Amino acid sequence: MTEEISLEERKVIYRARRGLKEIDVYFDPYVKNYYLKADVEEKEMFNELVAQEDPDLLDWFMEVSEPPRPELKDFIKKLKFYVHGA
Repeated sequence: MTEEISLEERKVIYRARRGLKEIDVYFDPYVKNYYLKADVEEKEMFNELVAQEDPDLLDWFMEVSEPPRPELKDFIKKLKFYVHGA
């Protein structure tokens, strides 16, 4: 992460650190490998995701319930793919 990071990006990266293993397993690799290279729309999607409450995130990642928008569901699938592959 040698390129210049904006204040907003720093805030999102900080908020992505949850301290909850079930969520961090997806957020940490994304932040380290993809977030700063992502386009504006994807960064906004990740920002929206990290703004959610942990219980909701757990339910969405564990597929107990669905996020309110299909775009969030698709983005969660993308994060899971980054970690698990297929």
